[in-house]
Amino acid sequence: MKDFLKSIPHNFRPEEQAFLAKAFAFAQKAHEGQKRKNGEDYITHPVGAAIILGQIFPDIDALAATLLHDVPEDTGLPLEKLKKEFGQDVADLVDGVTQLGHVRLKNSTDKFYVENLRKLFIATSQDVRVILIKLADRLHNMRTIGFIPPEKQKKVAKETLEIYAPIAGRLGIGSWKDELEDLSFEIVYPKDFLQTKKILEDELHSRSEGMKEMQKKLSTALHLEGIKYEEITGRVKRLYSLFNKLKKYEGDVKKIYDIIALRVITKSTADCYAALGIIHKHFQPVPGRIKDFIATPKPNGYQSIHTTVFDNEGGVFEIQIRTDLMHEEAERGIAAHWFYTEEGKQSSPRSLEAPWIKELRSWQEEITNPDEYLESLKIDFFRDRIFVFTPKGDIKDLPVGATVIDFAFAVHSDLGYFMMGAKVNGKMAKITDTLNQGDVVEIIKSKKPVTISHDWLKAAKTSNARGKVRHYINEHSKGIIQRVKELKLQDFSLPKFFRKK
Repeated sequence: MKDFLKSIPHNFRPEEQAFLAKAFAFAQKAHEGQKRKNGEDYITHPVGAAIILGQIFPDIDALAATLLHDVPEDTGLPLEKLKKEFGQDVADLVDGVTQLGHVRLKNSTDKFYVENLRKLFIATSQDVRVILIKLADRLHNMRTIGFIPPEKQKKVAKETLEIYAPIAGRLGIGSWKDELEDLSFEIVYPKDFLQTKKILEDELHSRSEGMKEMQKKLSTALHLEGIKYEEITGRVKRLYSLFNKLKKYEGDVKKIYDIIALRVITKSTADCYAALGIIHKHFQPVPGRIKDFIATPKPNGYQSIHTTVFDNEGGVFEIQIRTDLMHEEAERGIAAHWFYTEEGKQSSPRSLEAPWIKELRSWQEEITNPDEYLESLKIDFFRDRIFVFTPKGDIKDLPVGATVIDFAFAVHSDLGYFMMGAKVNGKMAKITDTLNQGDVVEIIKSKKPVTISHDWLKAAKTSNARGKVRHYINEHSKGIIQRVKELKLQDFSLPKFFRKK
């Protein structure tokens, strides 16, 4: 128990320590005599998962639930017993994790795949702590996966790579996402893993000296100009991330500038921009390679400034600039947003919610068609995101591939119904045009609602826009059918009539 508490970087109050000690002892007794595949006592798993969770999110109820999460399933003790001993909140969390334990996401051809995905995301939208516990559970299992049969390893790793790592990414928990990806990558694609590892090792060998020299030059420049910073560290690109980047650049590693990046941690946001100015004063920036995620954070809350510069020796380096709090948030994600509130006060854990989780909840029950639900998840949840601006500078977060139609309905639920045209970056555009990162979009409104065709449904990508367009088409289709009935056009070819319409 002492080792457990020492492993979590948080000062628990005496009553909190007592509560965790009670959960620890309860779990230990419940799992007594049970062993893992590696021969260890089973209790090492829930304790390991709780340590993983506690390092980014030391919420007492969530930690207790993690220690107890396998008790109902593996020991036969009823949930009511946990409720009596540890309260409703812990019991609800354990129940949520137990339900997720029944979700098997084998592959997209499995007939239960979509329904299981739905269960997973319903649990996420109701209390995100459930999925945090599940992710910690999965990460500990991935770290010890070598003791289960190879075929099962592959299934678990594939599921982790396709579902759980992206969820960690959307929650902004970079440290979990990276480790889940790399652990799975080695099992699912062993040949690609070894090739990518060799490429990374070769690049590190050739670039490491240059990085050390660049680190010295950068430190000297910032000191010379009086810029305050906490530290400058090096960051090596993770293997699965490098693998995907190599695919993008057709295997040309020389086109990847951020294999090694330098990270400047500052004391304030103002210092981030001051540091950027000094870096560009001393090192020539590579045109078009500046990304300001402080002004426009990523949808998962990630904030940092990225710039790529020449090092005066012909080398190219990416430099990331962020505050220490931004760095914490990059590692802890949504958990940091809850835990580090203003003046250190904690809000209710149930308010631990990102905007996309609210959206997820809003269309969970609206979409009943399994194929459409899966397609919506792929686009709205797993696809990369872009930022698009209104003429007033408001930011709209959309999936890659989104069109003007998606933007209009994202700005206001009814704006699309009055859209007669649009301007993108000051030029007239089609409403079916695909948008790009940083586009400024102005919707041209009519005074009356416009006629919406099936072409809109083909062009719309987000579930929000598709739902609005489908609602319009269904309502107006009812009117057409009613007119046909009234005119008693029994001999009229309805399919042909609809096609013409």
